[in-house]
Amino acid sequence: MGIRRIRLLGATGTAVMAISALGVGAQPVQQNPVSGMRVAGLFARVPTSMLAMCMIGVVAVVLAWLLLGRFAVGACAPRSSRAQLVRTLAVWSAPLVVAPPMFSNDVYSYLAQSEIAQRGMDPYVVGPAAGLGLDNILTNNVPNIWRATPAPYEPLFLWIGRGIAELTGDDILLGVWAHRLLELGGLALIVWALPRLARRCGVSPVAALWLGAANPLVLFHLIAGVHNETLMLGLMLTGSEICLRAFPENVGAAPRLDDRRAWALLVSGAVLISLAAMVKLPAIVALGFVGMALARHWGRRVGPVLAVAAVLATIALTTVVFVCWGSGLGFGWIYTLDVARAVRSWMSLPTALGIVTGFAGVLLGLGDHTTALLSITRPIALAAAGFVALRMLLGAWAGRVHPIGALGISLGALVLLSPVVQPWYLLWAIVPLAAWARTATFRGPAILLTVLVALLQMPRGADFGVFQIIEAASATIFVTIAFIALTRKALPWPRRRIALSSPQGRDVS
Repeated sequence: MGIRRIRLLGATGTAVMAISALGVGAQPVQQNPVSGMRVAGLFARVPTSMLAMCMIGVVAVVLAWLLLGRFAVGACAPRSSRAQLVRTLAVWSAPLVVAPPMFSNDVYSYLAQSEIAQRGMDPYVVGPAAGLGLDNILTNNVPNIWRATPAPYEPLFLWIGRGIAELTGDDILLGVWAHRLLELGGLALIVWALPRLARRCGVSPVAALWLGAANPLVLFHLIAGVHNETLMLGLMLTGSEICLRAFPENVGAAPRLDDRRAWALLVSGAVLISLAAMVKLPAIVALGFVGMALARHWGRRVGPVLAVAAVLATIALTTVVFVCWGSGLGFGWIYTLDVARAVRSWMSLPTALGIVTGFAGVLLGLGDHTTALLSITRPIALAAAGFVALRMLLGAWAGRVHPIGALGISLGALVLLSPVVQPWYLLWAIVPLAAWARTATFRGPAILLTVLVALLQMPRGADFGVFQIIEAASATIFVTIAFIALTRKALPWPRRRIALSSPQGRDVS
């Protein structure tokens, strides 16, 4: 009964968010399906009320997720099963699948850049304004900051997007739903791979699914926000699982060179990881860790490492060349990887340090040297992230860290130390770590980051006045306190400190 009530609470939260998205979501400028409608159009005319409604929905989902965690990690009995958790994820996701985009306008850039590719132009050279024209419907829905910039996405994603553009044309609604369907496919891959990787790490598959797949950031930014990280993570984790299936469970029993099945699994998994990198390049890091896992089985010598590196590099390069040439998009994506640096992200540690230091210089009368400081802090931070990744590679090779855990830590360092950090980038680390983290040392910060980022994000990123936010937040706090008081006996609110680690590493479903 407790899990059913928690599922209902989360479903109510996402339903409330979906309704509020009609007023404060990232709706298209043109072809807005509710614009001018008597009832549905009313939501856009009461933005403060809709913002409060969205905040209340977000809090409801976050609270439901935290309560569900008590059953997922074993703090409450009966413990949730995998089937229950997957059903809960499906129920929570359903309202957001049909809702207008939320928390980001990126899907409109996907549509415009895919249309540029569909028309035979190079999306890595021309932006929506130059390629489609300022009066084009797709261009008008792209945020101003990105209208003149080329595509920052790898060619596999734009290749798929070109197919979507051929099917949907200038129909914004169909295009958004087509991309949502693509992201749901990526989510299905995550749900398939995550519990299997968790078993390899001795972690409860239910706990891994709870932290990695049912995470509010997945619901808000990957499903509601329609971000291609879903496809990247799904391909990367699935490829990692298939690669690891090629290795014997006991270290020292090296894979036989004539084992065709093992090589087929290794090649297939490496191809999937390489395809993930052709959606978002950071996924290529996973190849290094599955490679170290294989090299470790052949002994801690430099020779096996070099041999495995050569094999995996050949597979990756072959896949990349096939995608670049097969799509006809070429290698122009290499020169647009830093397009996102136009945004100064407060979540990026080196960027925040540079901005704060530059502001301090202004206050002291030394002038604004923010740009110069960023040119120093950002390279140093990337070098530090590279050092962390190298340490993790050596740790995976020595057997001190499981390859999946090392992958999650490396991606975490890359995210936090990158020049630009968006809320959904945190999932690059949280999802792999969900399959490995068993203690509060790693699971606790992931939960804290999830809650903070989920609560701080606005439903379309900006365009709200300070008083609107204060009024909506005040209403949200009042409703939340009243709800907890009224349901203190109906829902399993914690009355003592929750254990963040699972007492056992197996699934008891």
